[in-house]
Amino acid sequence: MSDIRLLRTEMLLGHEGIKKLKKSTVMIIGLGAVGGYALEAIARAGIGHLILVDFDVFDESNINRQILALSSTIGRKKIDVAKERVLEINPSCHVETIDMFVNSETISELLSRKVDYVIDAIDALNPKCCLMEELYNRGLPFVSSMGAALKSDPSFIRCAPLSGSKNCGLAKFIRKRLRKRGVEISSVMSVFSDEQVALPETAIQMLETNMQEGRNRNTMGSLPTITAIFGLTLANYVIKQLSGFGKKEKENANNT
Repeated sequence: MSDIRLLRTEMLLGHEGIKKLKKSTVMIIGLGAVGGYALEAIARAGIGHLILVDFDVFDESNINRQILALSSTIGRKKIDVAKERVLEINPSCHVETIDMFVNSETISELLSRKVDYVIDAIDALNPKCCLMEELYNRGLPFVSSMGAALKSDPSFIRCAPLSGSKNCGLAKFIRKRLRKRGVEISSVMSVFSDEQVALPETAIQMLETNMQEGRNRNTMGSLPTITAIFGLTLANYVIKQLSGFGKKEKENANNT
């Protein structure tokens, strides 16, 4: 008998597609503006096992763009809030949480777990490059988010190999670093925006509230719509890959 919660998804992906999703394990690293929306869609798709990774807590500045950030969740750990939401959506999902700042020292421990797909929603350059390099070297399927901040036109958002990205400062730095480390960037799937932006003077500021590992970071303006679309696009790609629907789409396109 079909799960009524997943009925409409099953109508599109098929019974076998839903079975594959229920048997899959997805790790989401970073539960902020992009990762939170990726989690929302992944949970609603019926993924059977989720591994959620973050080290941060919610603050008021998150509320403009993070689906898990509410007045009631300020000061709470992101992984705890995320787990509660997933179980409200899908009580049968097995949810693991890992309170961890991902860097070169913690990656090996993190990736010792068996996963079917990894969603990289980290926004810090060095940890992101370390993670992507390690995922590539281990042959683990993953998709990475590039920079969603400072963008405003959703029509420029794409899911494609990292080698095809343009007009994204984060992607530019990552391409350069990964090439030096021997990563074939044409094989790295990513979500990015090709939009060439014209920014107001206020778009980038140094704010005291933006701290990570004891260092100040530039705070960049962002819209809730764009970060949400980035996250949902990451999730959409993973859902189609794990269910087999993406393969069917490709086969149908080749036959036309």
